[in-house]
Amino acid sequence: MKTIDTAKIKNIVLTGHSGCGKTALAEALLYRAGIIDRIGKAADGNTVCDFDPEEIKRKYSINLSLANFEYSDYKINLIDVPGLLDFAAATNEGVFAGDTVIICVSAKSGIHVGTIKAFRAAVRQGKHILFVVTKIDDPNQDFYSVLNSMKEEFGAKVCPVIVPEIAGGQFKSLVHLGRMKSYTYDKKGASVAADAQGITLNDKEGITAEDLLSGLSEAVAETDDELMEKFFMEEPFTQEEISHGIHEAMRNGSAYPVFTVSCTNPAGCDLLLEFLKYMPDPTAASAIKAEDADGKEIEVRVDPAAPVAAFVFRTVADPFGKMSFIKVISGTLTPDSDLVNASTGAVEHIGKLYTMLGKKQVEISAAAAGDIVIATKLNATTGDSLCTADSVVKFAQVQYPNPTYRMAVKATAQGDESKIGTSLAKILEEDRSLSYDLDTTTKERVLSGLGDQHLDVVKAKLKTKFNVDILLTEPRIAYKETIRKKTDKVQGRHKKQSGGHGQFGDVWIEFEPCDSETLVFEEKIFGGSVPKNFFPAIEKGLQESVERGVLAGCPVIGIKATLLDGSYHPVDSSEMAFKIAASLAFKEGMKQASPIMLEPIGSLSVTIPDDKTGEIMGNLSTRRGKVLGMEPTPGETGMTTISAEVPMREMHDFTMYLRQVAKGMGEFTFTFLRYDPLPSNLLDEVVASVKAETGEE
Repeated sequence: MKTIDTAKIKNIVLTGHSGCGKTALAEALLYRAGIIDRIGKAADGNTVCDFDPEEIKRKYSINLSLANFEYSDYKINLIDVPGLLDFAAATNEGVFAGDTVIICVSAKSGIHVGTIKAFRAAVRQGKHILFVVTKIDDPNQDFYSVLNSMKEEFGAKVCPVIVPEIAGGQFKSLVHLGRMKSYTYDKKGASVAADAQGITLNDKEGITAEDLLSGLSEAVAETDDELMEKFFMEEPFTQEEISHGIHEAMRNGSAYPVFTVSCTNPAGCDLLLEFLKYMPDPTAASAIKAEDADGKEIEVRVDPAAPVAAFVFRTVADPFGKMSFIKVISGTLTPDSDLVNASTGAVEHIGKLYTMLGKKQVEISAAAAGDIVIATKLNATTGDSLCTADSVVKFAQVQYPNPTYRMAVKATAQGDESKIGTSLAKILEEDRSLSYDLDTTTKERVLSGLGDQHLDVVKAKLKTKFNVDILLTEPRIAYKETIRKKTDKVQGRHKKQSGGHGQFGDVWIEFEPCDSETLVFEEKIFGGSVPKNFFPAIEKGLQESVERGVLAGCPVIGIKATLLDGSYHPVDSSEMAFKIAASLAFKEGMKQASPIMLEPIGSLSVTIPDDKTGEIMGNLSTRRGKVLGMEPTPGETGMTTISAEVPMREMHDFTMYLRQVAKGMGEFTFTFLRYDPLPSNLLDEVVASVKAETGEE
């Protein structure tokens, strides 16, 4: 593929709710452009963009995929992203890399949470927006109801351009309002044009082409003073004026054009492909936030004349290496060149460059500013910036959703523990919405993601890519123990005689509560009843003892031990004997000091639609949560943020609960805050569960 000038590059992202027809639209566009000779289906596992074995098996998109192709001297970088919330990381990366966001909406099922989230992400990142209504040939389609709901949800900027003619509830033709032409398609996507003047678009409601043309004309008029004057004078616009006005309205964000397609014929895909050529090129995109070599915040625009600067927005890893998905921000990226990784300071050698059509790689000789390409064998990871040494630019990171669904990871085969860590490290390189950490209290490895499907896919990838089997279980809660009162002197005495030298250690220790996460040890020995050289052994015995309390074997915090007295034997005393004596004193002292269980409490901030606040607050109450306050969410209309404190014991299923109740519109963060006493009515249950988990008697 030859190098394409920046002005001829179109970076198009296909987004929307799961099942709205994004991958089908990509397939139809590729077919209509002559890139493929037949239209594949996700259900058959033979589409260009859903080629991963897990996508074929599950029959939905889980990864970002690229389909680079040329059409009428333009290079189209088509980016197909998942619609399921569990794979939102890939969606965020795709929206970052694209310049125009096509939001697919099903004419059958209409607007869903994925539609709204895609729209908000595009607006937040300053992208150009185009709606494409799919599945128009479905027997249960209801296009004009869907169009009305789009206007209600996304405002008056929603501007229909290509709309269907519906007769008897069935799709008949597509009408281009700008041209006032209707197009009837055969099964191969070939069309016959006719005059659309006076045509009834929906015989059920009597909507005509002229009815919708007035709205389109108003959007066009707002792009130019002369056109506005012409609109007020009720003079009709020429086709050229309408075409130019639609493109300008989309460029400046004053309108969101609506196209309609069928992905089976594929009806309307020819009109959409023609429109893609007029979509804004990368130089019209919003500036990208970055830092210069001195750490000063700057804004960078796509500029072919500037020094080379590029951003790695996605990484795909496997046991044999990795592919880096790169958006060239400025200059021209060429093979066999060296660039500085502004994130690490290391030099990265750019070997060969490729474009991709699904899984098919095509080598290229260069990539101009604004283009999207693939490089292999880089040390760079997702989020790294590549630039020339004399013009260092470090771009701001892509924003990722917070991983909230946690599961403990266990190996199913002995000896696989080390393989799990190295394999997951590669998967974490390509999915920044995952985290993998060690819980220092429970000693469990915990994998966190966006939902159950997300972690299930990770589990499957570990098996297919790295031949590692894992078991995912609910994580144990990091309970701890403490004491509530001060004890009198407690004796710990260890004496053993078995021929030759014996063992003897005798200590008297006082225990009391204190405000400390670790053991506080003091000694107040008078008269040398215990030699000083045994003090470290006594402290070590206590330090080891606080790792396992007397109630459920949990770590003990908030305890102070003061060595007051003891005795020793000049021959039989040893460090080991005093260490054992200290542990005996600890066990007895804990029993006398009214031990209690402590549970971890987390700080919760949950953002939800206003009409769900009552239900969420009620649910938090059943989780023993304490609501601290609620307020409107800044910058989010119709959303409320609730602050609360909730025991971590009650929060394992909150991710899935919130998704169900808020229909995917809820988000939350939950972080450890402190330890509080466990309610007495839960003590027996918790002690039994902890002992069962740890194998304690």
